Amino acid sequence: MRVVDLDRDMRDVIPTGTTRDSEYLFERMTLRTIDLARPGPGRRVLDLASGFGQDTVAMAARGAWAVGAEPSSRMTALAAMQSEKVDGPLPCWVQGWSDSLPFASDSFDGVICKGAIDHFDRPATAIAEMARVTKPDGRVVLAIANFDSLSCRVARSSDDVREGWLGHEVRRGRRHYDVPSDHFTRYEVDLMREQVGEHVELEIVEGISLAWGLPAWTRSVGKLPEPVAQAALEGLDWLARRLPSLSDVVVLAGRPRSRSTSA
Repeated sequence: MRVVDLDRDMRDVIPTGTTRDSEYLFERMTLRTIDLARPGPGRRVLDLASGFGQDTVAMAARGAWAVGAEPSSRMTALAAMQSEKVDGPLPCWVQGWSDSLPFASDSFDGVICKGAIDHFDRPATAIAEMARVTKPDGRVVLAIANFDSLSCRVARSSDDVREGWLGHEVRRGRRHYDVPSDHFTRYEVDLMREQVGEHVELEIVEGISLAWGLPAWTRSVGKLPEPVAQAALEGLDWLARRLPSLSDVVVLAGRPRSRSTSA
C-alpha cells in the first residue's frame, strides 16, 4: 500500500541560503534550471514538484504559460496564495502526482524538476512522465543533489579519520553527506545518467558549485571581502561545470526520446 501525506508542508525544509556559499549554490541552481527550460512568450512550461512555487512564478514572469504541479494540497494552496502577491502573469497550480501527470502527451515546451527527484518513490516513472508530456523538440531539465560530490567525499573521509582512527566522539545529527530521511534515492552522476538517459536524450550534463557544506570552506568564504568571495565561488563553479561527478549539484537536460526508443 502506498502511504503519502497530501498535506505535507515543505516550508521547514526549503533551503534558506543563510551562508554565502549556500546563497550562491541555490541561486545558480535555480537560474540554470530555469534558463535551460527556455521559458518565454508563447512557451508552455511545467514545474514538477513545484513546492512553494517560486520557480513557477519566475518562469511566468518571463512570459511563459507556467504550470506548477505538486501533490501536497497544502503547498499547492500556499503557492497560489503567495503568487497572488506578485505583480505580473499568474501561473496555474495543479495538484498532481509526478508519476501520473494529468496532462496530455506533448503538452509542454519545457519541464523542470529542481531538487525533488530524489524525494520520489518512483523516480524512473516520474522521469518517463516528464518526457511524455514534453514536446519532441522541447526540453526536460532536472537538477539533482550529488551525494558523491567532492565535498561529500572529503567530509566523509575526514569523519572516518576523526571517529574511526582518532577515536573522537561521533557527531550527532545528520551530516550533509547523509541522505535525508525523506529521500528515496542516493544519487551520483552515473545513476543520474542511466535513469534520466533512459527517457531523455541528454544534451547537457554539468555541475554547479564545489565544496558546499565543508565547514572550513563555508567559514572562509564568509569572511572574505565580497568581490574576492564572489570570484572564488565563480571559479569553483567553473570547475564544477566541467567536473559534474565532483560538483554539489548536477543539472541534466535534453529532448525526450521517441516513444518507441524509450518504451
